[in-house]
Amino acid sequence: MKINQLSVFLENKPGRLSEPCKALAQAGINIVTLSLADTQQFGILRLIIQDWEKAKQVLEAGGCVVKITEVVATEVADRPGGLTEILAVIEEAGVNIEYMYAFTFRSQDKAVLVFRFDDPEKAVEALKAKDINILGPVELYGMASG
Repeated sequence: MKINQLSVFLENKPGRLSEPCKALAQAGINIVTLSLADTQQFGILRLIIQDWEKAKQVLEAGGCVVKITEVVATEVADRPGGLTEILAVIEEAGVNIEYMYAFTFRSQDKAVLVFRFDDPEKAVEALKAKDINILGPVELYGMASG
């Protein structure tokens, strides 16, 4: 299962990050998780939001450039070696990881990894074959809200 992620392109200057965050807050849109990557001139704010269609409209109305990307979210044991177990499955399948980020839920012993793969279908197939839990949108948003 894949999840839609918003990638927002930002100029790398003070205050640029707060603009899309304020717009989402004013629209009552909650961010499940995010990642920020930058270069000297621009940044990419990656967001997972339950109502991503509304978030995209709000951000574009505010002048942001937004791209939708499909990512894969997996559960991983929140302990030493948990990540290396997932990476071994991906490497064995010959799938390239373009980027990833992670977050945890305090009430559980699990973390969530969000991956952008060059071949998401092949990655999902390999992970499922090793009984690694792939999170769909409903599962992921449920974990984040409760």
